[in-house]
Amino acid sequence: MLASTTHNLFDRSLLDLPTTPLFGTDGIRGKVGEVLTVPLVQQIGFWTGKILQAENPKQGPVIIGQDSRNSSNLLAKALSAGLTASGLEVWYLGLCPTPTVAYLTHISDAIGGVMISASHNPPEDNGIKIFAADGTKLTTNLQKQIEAGIRGLGESIGLESYKPVYCGQQHYRPELLDQYLQSLQDPLLPTVNLAGLRIVLDLAWGAAVHLAPQAFGTMGAEVICLHNQPDGDRINVNCGSTHLAPLQAAVQENQADIGFAFDGDADRVIAVDAQGRMIDGDYILYFWGQMLQKQQQLPGDTIVSTVMANLGFEMAWKQLGGKLLRTSVGDQHVHAEMIQTGAMLGGEQSGHILCRHYGISGDGLLTALHLAALVKRSDCSMSELREQSFHTYPQFLKNVRVEDRERRCNWQQCEPLQQAIATAQTAMGEQGRILVRASGTEPLIRVMVEAIDADLANYWSENLVTAVQQSL
Repeated sequence: MLASTTHNLFDRSLLDLPTTPLFGTDGIRGKVGEVLTVPLVQQIGFWTGKILQAENPKQGPVIIGQDSRNSSNLLAKALSAGLTASGLEVWYLGLCPTPTVAYLTHISDAIGGVMISASHNPPEDNGIKIFAADGTKLTTNLQKQIEAGIRGLGESIGLESYKPVYCGQQHYRPELLDQYLQSLQDPLLPTVNLAGLRIVLDLAWGAAVHLAPQAFGTMGAEVICLHNQPDGDRINVNCGSTHLAPLQAAVQENQADIGFAFDGDADRVIAVDAQGRMIDGDYILYFWGQMLQKQQQLPGDTIVSTVMANLGFEMAWKQLGGKLLRTSVGDQHVHAEMIQTGAMLGGEQSGHILCRHYGISGDGLLTALHLAALVKRSDCSMSELREQSFHTYPQFLKNVRVEDRERRCNWQQCEPLQQAIATAQTAMGEQGRILVRASGTEPLIRVMVEAIDADLANYWSENLVTAVQQSL
């Protein structure tokens, strides 16, 4: 039986690999049955196991969690098959947020963790995020080694192919979720609680449907929930952190103090105030940064963000004596810069926030709890805090769907598009800035134009969208 399973698991004729790299800005992501197939996920599991064992002399389990997508159960089984075939024990958590896997990997004897989720992507997509033994995202070098193994180049990285000597076992460990939940609350209780706050949570039919209401309820808040059942057909569909309208309406209808919208795997969060106005990652970093600055817990008064951070936020933070460092888009880039510079707070406009005082990864639940606690401590409403902060520069972010993976990944070699970008940059001069990039998580080219004048930003964003559509 083992020999038959082994043969099927490593029959490369079953794989249909793209020529472009498997790993994007946040793991491996794509449509299930097209990019992500069962044979490929088995291979990912096996080579992840081999690489993690090579990196960790002291052996331990690998932790697996998943979101609510219909395909996640299937992919979890395939991934576990590959990991156990590599000789590793698997601790399976079931439904949970991505940061749960990162945290439990960090505090346990696990040598790695894997989350099955496509984050904010639509239901038909899925993805695989891999964590090292310390709970951080796996390095680019180790990702390349895993991919080399999958592509049949194991010898080039010094690893032998499979020898059927020992297969590990999978164990269901849902009780570990309580440790994660406790870690969210311990830094806040009993010093501060959320009693007296009415809070709306949009859980996007995703990974946080059980833990988020429990966390806020235990902290004393009055909680109203939207989209709060695991639903693989509706995860992220017109809800969650990328579709704020339901949350904005619910906050105003229920006269709530604040609302929080999570994405499908709850590693990011966007808030809205009592008036329904968006509180994105830039505002969250500003508010949290102010508090840490006053407590002298912000080394160098430095915040790390990305090229997407709004100029209004940057200017306001500088007026407070602060320094803003920008990285490429992706929370792994933010984290790397934070480690290199010693910064304790960083994040993305999209709602990935990392505060090293309290966590090791972007964590939507952790961020939301601390933001709510900040409001409670300040004796100001979120609306008042927003009014006292800064005004954003008009910023237009538009997505252009480009299904051809080769064209999308090699967009920088497209001469007509490069000419269009250069023309726009020259025309705006110092009054605006442009960022064009291929999404690492979806089949999209993202076009961002920011300018001191909304009409100027809108004109050039439309111009560049047209250029992408015509050229790619």
